[in-house]
Amino acid sequence: MKRQLNQSLIKWKNQPGRMPLLLRGARQVGKSFLVEDFGKTHFKYIININFELKPEYKSCFKTLDPAEIIKSLSLLTQTPIIPSETLLFFDEAQECPRCIESLRYFKEQKPELHVIAAGSLLEFVLNDENFHMPVGRIQSLYLKPLSFYEFLDAIGKASWCEYLQTVTLSDGVDEVMHNQLLRAVREYLILGGMPAVVQQFIESNNFQFCHELQAAILETYRNDFGKYAKSVNHKYLQTVFEKTPGLAGQVIKYTNISQDIQSRDLKKAIKLLTYAGVLQPVYLSQANGLPLNTTLNENRFKLLFLDTGLVQYTTHLGIDTLLSDDILLLNRGSLAEQFVGQELLSYKVPYERAELFYWEREKTSSKAEVDYITHVGSTIIPVEVKAGKTGRLKSLQQFLEEKKLNLGVRISQHPLAFERKILSLPLYMIAEFDRLVKTIES
Repeated sequence: MKRQLNQSLIKWKNQPGRMPLLLRGARQVGKSFLVEDFGKTHFKYIININFELKPEYKSCFKTLDPAEIIKSLSLLTQTPIIPSETLLFFDEAQECPRCIESLRYFKEQKPELHVIAAGSLLEFVLNDENFHMPVGRIQSLYLKPLSFYEFLDAIGKASWCEYLQTVTLSDGVDEVMHNQLLRAVREYLILGGMPAVVQQFIESNNFQFCHELQAAILETYRNDFGKYAKSVNHKYLQTVFEKTPGLAGQVIKYTNISQDIQSRDLKKAIKLLTYAGVLQPVYLSQANGLPLNTTLNENRFKLLFLDTGLVQYTTHLGIDTLLSDDILLLNRGSLAEQFVGQELLSYKVPYERAELFYWEREKTSSKAEVDYITHVGSTIIPVEVKAGKTGRLKSLQQFLEEKKLNLGVRISQHPLAFERKILSLPLYMIAEFDRLVKTIES
């Protein structure tokens, strides 16, 4: 299963002044498989130490001296550690914080070695007040669930991606192809981008089997609660975890999550689930300029769940219903907004933590809300999501007028088009967002 992040790993491998790498992302998005496949393809040797499976290897990090660590690892694994030929991979590194600390010294004393650390709960170590992050000595890459393009590639439709990468505003998308791609979007909404689920679909072509696997993945996340619930009651994490998939697209009010739990406890639970990569906040920004986070309001936000397939599973609708009805319209179109947010995150640069923003104006006489605010280069772009085939763009027009901007984007089931300052982008073309915006600007 090809992942776009593999290109970033190859670039890192060949980069002068390379630093040890932290691969970050939620559980089961494919971190371990990606690194193992990369190691087998581009190195003669790979040493893979999983600290959950082999806790005895923690003793190698009683010292932070890379020379001593390398000597111990080579003896224990009976594998030579040779610069440019061996990849050192430390998996589930949150179980051995000393390993993460040692990366600084690998950079300083053994910069010629290729070292990657990964872990599903890394963020809890990195954000611990007692942990000293080796700033300037480690590079990070963030892995997310499969994007829609990666999904198409996985199910044997890579040629569709290649076609979309060449589509222009003047040509548009063939009507037959447009309908086929919308059908593929609906399949993606059901399956999502968790690699194991997509692989199950490829092997069985059975949505029910995929549904059962999604249930197992959600249970895996629940089982993780005990690992990071030291400062937050397990019940609070469970409540937030269960409620947020149904709140996609809504400004979060703590009373909508629970009327029995105090807001400060729900806030802590949301923070921890965000660390775990299960939730992604979408903050209110006044969008008066770049960067967008300079005017964000941390107290007003929406929440996206990790994966659209997991979100639809929580609706508990039958497979027949999901396949026959317009799934995009479920829960007032919230699944469409989840999908668009997930796609926008997928195509952001992988070496920094991705952020999402929205905009609203709260006036009694003139309320307005734009689903997402992003930017292409130095241009701020408002994005409105329309699940149905109709719908006004009043808020989008108000934003453009108020901010004196010349381009807004509607993402919907409509064909590709551009008129009256609005780029109408089909749901299946979010990967082409930046390219088409630049075309219009030029």
